[in-house]
Amino acid sequence: MSYTKFVASLVSANSGSIRKLRISPARCRSTVASTKTREEKEQQQQTNGCTVVEAAPVELISQCRKATKAPLSKTHIDFENTQEAYKSKGNIELLRSLLVFKLCTFDILVDKNKELMDLSRKLLGQWMFEKLMKMTFYGQFVAGEDHNSIKPLIRKNEAFGVGAVLDYSVEEDLTQEEAEKKEMDSCVSEAEKESPGADHREKKYKAHRQFGDRRGGVISARTYFYADEAKCDMQMETFINCIKASGGASNDGFSAIKMTALGRPQFLLQFSEVLVKWRRFFNFLSAQQGKSQMTVLEQKLELEQLKESLTELGVGAKDDIENWFTGEKLGLSGTIDLLDWNSLINDTTKISNLLMVPNLQTGHLEPLLNIFTEEEERQMKRMLQRVDILAKHAVENGVRLMVDAEQTYFQPAISRLTLEMQRKFNREKPVIFNTYQCYLKEAYDNVTLDVELSRREGWYFGAKLVRGAYMYQERARAKEIGYEDPINPDYEATNRMYHKCLEYVLEEIEHSRKANVMVATHNEDTVKFTLDKMNEMGLSPTENKVYFGQLLGMCDQISFPLGQAGFPVYKYVPYGPVNEVIPYLSRRAQENRGIMKGSQRERSLLWKELRRRLLAGQIIYKPVY
Repeated sequence: MSYTKFVASLVSANSGSIRKLRISPARCRSTVASTKTREEKEQQQQTNGCTVVEAAPVELISQCRKATKAPLSKTHIDFENTQEAYKSKGNIELLRSLLVFKLCTFDILVDKNKELMDLSRKLLGQWMFEKLMKMTFYGQFVAGEDHNSIKPLIRKNEAFGVGAVLDYSVEEDLTQEEAEKKEMDSCVSEAEKESPGADHREKKYKAHRQFGDRRGGVISARTYFYADEAKCDMQMETFINCIKASGGASNDGFSAIKMTALGRPQFLLQFSEVLVKWRRFFNFLSAQQGKSQMTVLEQKLELEQLKESLTELGVGAKDDIENWFTGEKLGLSGTIDLLDWNSLINDTTKISNLLMVPNLQTGHLEPLLNIFTEEEERQMKRMLQRVDILAKHAVENGVRLMVDAEQTYFQPAISRLTLEMQRKFNREKPVIFNTYQCYLKEAYDNVTLDVELSRREGWYFGAKLVRGAYMYQERARAKEIGYEDPINPDYEATNRMYHKCLEYVLEEIEHSRKANVMVATHNEDTVKFTLDKMNEMGLSPTENKVYFGQLLGMCDQISFPLGQAGFPVYKYVPYGPVNEVIPYLSRRAQENRGIMKGSQRERSLLWKELRRRLLAGQIIYKPVY
């Protein structure tokens, strides 16, 4: 789906409906397996007026390292050096951290935190309650109430080498019943409401009331529920203000957005199902050619055999199928891989025409839903318009935009839309970053496919790697509704997946210097793994290709030593009025309960630094910057 043309089509109100998939002739690409001679390729480039980016086979990345490199001094970070880790903190701040982390170990306080905060507000009054919160939890995890009040903290952190990822963390405080109602209203189409079960939808990609409150079992991610288009516009304006604040507060900041804040989630569910079904169809055709055991990028379908299969299945007329694979010079090598295949899902004037899926029983393309109302069409288009507006604001303000990952039934669509933004806005530098959840079984396939596409088309790949925030919810939903659990079997498997994805991106950085990765983790072993790999590969922190990220108020013993050693490191900086960030603070308390109960490390380091200062006579310590 060509993003540039996709967004352009939003204003084409008078165009006619197109009932078949079509190929945009404008996109320039190459295939890995191309057998053309150099002279033929150069002639084709001159004819087409575009540059073909020749891609190296994925399996050879590590073999393409330069034989000789200028030796770089290896960097070693001492995460035990509390003087360096906490030099940006006064003694009062250290004591506050110790108090907050200790309180997080008491189950009754964490489990009843919202009730206790409501009671405190009633007993103390609003003014005293806010003072108490700013002295404890709010002061620990939130930067301030608005984009002006957060500037002193951002500047102080920057003086000690730590940047900011700004996030306006105001959340709706909905009851479970209210959340479930909003979810069902926004994820079910009018056609489904009128004729339940009439369409051939998969259970995974349909809304289910028992999982309508998407906050259930989620402690480290914010959740948006759709109300109406005006609310989405307000949330877009909030993101724009956040982008502007990031641009005004720092030189190279990030800002984070969520797709579910920008439109009706019905479209994300439906488009995700389409993408998954087309990928499954590719796997079916690959199995027909005896290639199902190959890795995802090694599966290259023989073009003539593929055309015969599609004709026999009745997916389209022979001439139409021929045009599919010639419109963009696809299959020049005589083969089609998954990236070529994905490009067949292209933009049309009516977005509902994108939602066509192959039916293996009938052999025809069928609409995912029988009827789309005009209002549903408009809602889908508005979501894409909002995404485009945010990306343009990010470019104008010199801010990089990170698109957060969400649940697996939304994620295929979120990733595809983010990828299309990257194709448009990452041509000269990395502006848009996609998020990859490494607790997913398919994480490595997703990373390798997107890296390969960026290499073929010549844009900057940008990734944030996380372990994931929805594990308990995803597992419970898969078990209850009846589909395969998408999550890795255990924490060790997730660690291996994280390191595998990370090493692949680091090798791509070493190979081309056009990939970029945010290592978003509180895991010290993963940080050390990254540093070791960077030393092995000769990747210098000053190149600004590998970033590190942690939450504000957590893991300062990782963030600040990295920043002071010259590594690009960022704190995820929430801000907002005290009363309106209570849900965020509630999640931080729950998240820290698990961390603090499992390890005393951060508290022991804080005590160690306090003792050192007291013994050194630094009873009143004020950071100098």
